[in-house]
Amino acid sequence: MNKIGVVSVGALILSALLTIVPSDRAAAEELRSTLQDQQQVAVTIYNGDLALIKDRRRVELPAGESLLALREVSGGMMAETALLRELDGKGGLQVVEQNFDYDLLTPQKLLEKYVGQTVQVVRVHPQSGAETLEPATVLAANGGVVLRMGDRIETGVPGRLVFPDVPANLRDRPTLVVQLVCAEAGIRELELSYLSSGLSWRADYVAELSADDDRLDLSGWVTLDNRSGSTYRNALLQLVAGEVNRVRPALLERAAFDGRAVKTLAAASAMAEESLLDYHLYTLGRPTTIGQNQVKQVALLGASAVPVRKEYLLRGSEYYYRGLYGKLGEKLKAAVFLEFDNRQKDGLGLPLPKGILRVYKNDRSGNAQFVGEDRIDHTAKNETVRLQLGAAFDVTAQRTQTDFKKLASGARESLVESAYLIELSNATDKAVTVKVAEPLPGDWQIIEESLPHRKEDARTAVWQVEVPAEGKVLLTYRARVRY
Repeated sequence: MNKIGVVSVGALILSALLTIVPSDRAAAEELRSTLQDQQQVAVTIYNGDLALIKDRRRVELPAGESLLALREVSGGMMAETALLRELDGKGGLQVVEQNFDYDLLTPQKLLEKYVGQTVQVVRVHPQSGAETLEPATVLAANGGVVLRMGDRIETGVPGRLVFPDVPANLRDRPTLVVQLVCAEAGIRELELSYLSSGLSWRADYVAELSADDDRLDLSGWVTLDNRSGSTYRNALLQLVAGEVNRVRPALLERAAFDGRAVKTLAAASAMAEESLLDYHLYTLGRPTTIGQNQVKQVALLGASAVPVRKEYLLRGSEYYYRGLYGKLGEKLKAAVFLEFDNRQKDGLGLPLPKGILRVYKNDRSGNAQFVGEDRIDHTAKNETVRLQLGAAFDVTAQRTQTDFKKLASGARESLVESAYLIELSNATDKAVTVKVAEPLPGDWQIIEESLPHRKEDARTAVWQVEVPAEGKVLLTYRARVRY
């Protein structure tokens, strides 16, 4: 018997399988192309777990029909999108058929492929160390091993298993096997392009707020995550920001690969940006290697002393105006927002991909402290970025309904009048401005008020209330609402 490979007891140790090689017949039929043949690889990653891979390789092909196994392609390849073409202009190359083998060699997979077939069980005598062989038929390999050995059924592996071969469709690397017809023999420049899952990117931003909360230093990073089953060495990297429409097939997604390594790489310069149809394309100015199971960061942008506006917001609710409530809240905390404009004159002016922006501020000792984060959407040049950082500790309010009465009530509409008292408190040592935004239902009118309001939109009345340091301000108003 020819011992080509062994699987150890119970754990089925993978290292024992590495000695297994395809049979001489399979090796003779198949030409193998590895990363040693790769001349260039370009990776374009889109939002939403999608990437375009362009893999250029130089291979020697015989005349006539042949099988070319392109190894170490992405394990997330969408095989229906694969396109192989020659770049040297010689012509005469025709693709007849292609098969994507992504079922990778593992002890468990090998057992599963041999269900219903015969293997050899190797037993070792505990005293002499002598080995004995016994044939066995693999009946099941799901959640354990079931073997038929002679006239009995064994569960588990009573020894070591010896397999005669590795099935042709079980690979140690993701492989695209292409059946070719070549008019003449020679070295060809080929490019394989395809779409793949398993590659994704996102933008992450870090901002440092000035002591007076009026400026921030902003840096942007692109975070790449590669779980595609392959490494892309010295890749030309491009990123597309925007929502590309895709037709989703009703197929189960392949399981994600386990494991992750983290690597941070600081780029010497920001990525170049350009428009692409209605999207934005970012190009890294140098090749970079994107390893399998690796998270990598690449610098996207940087700007200093960007003007920023801080806002305290107290927002009400429509239901206040429909009934009798009395107390509507004590120690209500004002929400804290930051705004800045994405303008070139402020050191920005670059389309910002969506992502999370985290804000830090130095304490009195000069140590940076985290003060909040928010998610931003794709933001075009000259648009405003608005961040909600959290709730203020020292800027609070109490809201009380002081009057409510129905002026008219009918089957179709009601007319009510209600009055409110909002007490705003500022425990800080600086004066602040609080934006009080009250959404009102139906047809409304403010008929009395202690401070003038502004109609922000059809449903919202807004007051800008100046609250002195360590002081309080009372805002009162009466509203008449028809709904």
